[in-house]
Amino acid sequence: MTVRRTPKRATLLALVLTGAATVASAQTVPAGRLLASNCFQCHGTNGRGPGFDQIAGESAAEMFEKLKEFQSGKEGDGIMAKHARGFTDAQIRQLAEWLSKQR
Repeated sequence: MTVRRTPKRATLLALVLTGAATVASAQTVPAGRLLASNCFQCHGTNGRGPGFDQIAGESAAEMFEKLKEFQSGKEGDGIMAKHARGFTDAQIRQLAEWLSKQR
């Protein structure tokens, strides 16, 4: 007969608390920050260059409109159009809001 060992309560509690802490820390990431990580190669970390246009601190409304123009093809079919087409309107809003608050 095989004796099956069950985890002790302290071990189970530690596992539950570790999982809860992971979920809590994931919820504290600002909206748009992860989306903006896609921009760093050309626009620099947090949109502050070096590279192409520095987009940190720009107007969220203007950034949103510009990205929508890229999405629609009004601004050509370059790399920005391809990136913009990968986002929903809600994601573009989050991205623009977050970048507008960077200094």
